[in-house]
Amino acid sequence: MKDHLSDHWKVYAGFAVAAALLFGAAPAMLSDFRLNLLGKFLCFGIVAVGIGLAWGRGGMLTLGQGVYFGLGAYIMAMHLKISDAELRGDDVPDFMQIAGIRELPGYWKPFASPVVTILGILFVPTLIAVLLGFGVFKRKVKGAYFAILSQALAAAFAILLIGQQTTGGSNGLNRFRSFFGLALNDPVNRHLLFYIAAATLLIVVALTRQLMYSRYGELLVAVRDQEERVRFLGYDPANVKVVAYAVAALFASIAGALFVPIVGIISPADVGIVPSIAFLIGVAIGGRTTLLGPVLGAIAVAWAQTSLSENFPSGWTYAQGILFIVVVGFFPAGLAGLGALFRWRRRKSSDPAPTGDIDEVSTTKVGASS
Repeated sequence: MKDHLSDHWKVYAGFAVAAALLFGAAPAMLSDFRLNLLGKFLCFGIVAVGIGLAWGRGGMLTLGQGVYFGLGAYIMAMHLKISDAELRGDDVPDFMQIAGIRELPGYWKPFASPVVTILGILFVPTLIAVLLGFGVFKRKVKGAYFAILSQALAAAFAILLIGQQTTGGSNGLNRFRSFFGLALNDPVNRHLLFYIAAATLLIVVALTRQLMYSRYGELLVAVRDQEERVRFLGYDPANVKVVAYAVAALFASIAGALFVPIVGIISPADVGIVPSIAFLIGVAIGGRTTLLGPVLGAIAVAWAQTSLSENFPSGWTYAQGILFIVVVGFFPAGLAGLGALFRWRRRKSSDPAPTGDIDEVSTTKVGASS
């Protein structure tokens, strides 16, 4: 009972420390530019939490999270562009006027409503993930085949966006001026966006922890390790996988929606194969089977990419690839696994050897000397 209460207090203390760092230390110590950059990294952390659940706990190598990230981002971007056009008194966004489009496309019109936009961000990617998940997992597609399929989906989505004039083509959507009535050039509102991203990350981590340590979380791990045995016990592994895959898609969509006003642009380059793999690399480096490992890994990789690419623009890609190979090949549990291994060895070295073992060793030595 005491250990259970102690674990709860550790969790509460951890969230309190994280909240103090994000809502107190970060705004006080970082410039507006660096704080905005950290907000972008937090969006990547939200995606990583979902990947950690689906891949780390469920064994689904999701190489296509850029699709759901992009869906949430483009839905938010369409709403912001419509809002900006209404503020100027125009019927269509500025880039459509340049392209000669005089009427708002039909699939844009619902997202003029803030309520429909939020509902679209929450439900459209989730519904697509559920339908795709049932179609794939019911047919027992898994492992490398599922990874290739999800990666192909990301590539197809990026190519589709590039060919669409009504979504900005390869340039994407950018130059947003307002966010639900708030001016984006106001530093106060920029800080508010960071706080929203930070709060969302904490909520997502809390919900994921609840899932991981629930009965469903245990079942998800069982499906990852012994899928056929779980099926023999009367559970359908496909249903278990679909839930984790849909939750990961939901988190990615929310992250994409927050990414748009924080960064100010969304393009096919942000949702294709390369960003999908980059999400995965951060999760692998941080530790995919842990709760905080994916978040810290994603933020660390994004920070390193921004910092090192400024000084070594051509070398970062190679460094990222080497780091990924080293972690997967030699430290499959990631950096979080190294910490757990260190604690286990320290505990093992501090525990006294059992008396029975000492007596047995002494007897063996005496017998050998005789």
